[in-house]
Amino acid sequence: MPWVDKNRCNGCEICVSECPVDDVIIMKEEKAEIDMDGCIRCGKCHDVCPQEAVRHDSERIPQEIEKNLEETKKLMENFETEKEKEAFLKRMIKHFNKEKTVAEKTIEEIKKLTEDKKNGGGKNKQV
Repeated sequence: MPWVDKNRCNGCEICVSECPVDDVIIMKEEKAEIDMDGCIRCGKCHDVCPQEAVRHDSERIPQEIEKNLEETKKLMENFETEKEKEAFLKRMIKHFNKEKTVAEKTIEEIKKLTEDKKNGGGKNKQV
């Protein structure tokens, strides 16, 4: 999903005018911001930004990992014994493995949608 690097954004508003769903706005600090709830992931804001301020989520993977680790460490404070902590960490591993499985299966289904489109079908197909 796209995001705006505030250090690169100069507030030129090109992305604002190009957004087909009006979900890019200029904030009071004169920097663009994308409303992710309404964003349709068309990529136009990314393509037109002369400052390359509109970035991809893949660049945030290290920060997301750190956030997950910090949250896990914070939750682990609720357990006193090493046995409780170990059981908790195993549950967290199960949680993230489930998230991984959901992502992998979603990707498989999206690829099927792409294949269906290429073959002229797939209208109103339920996953």
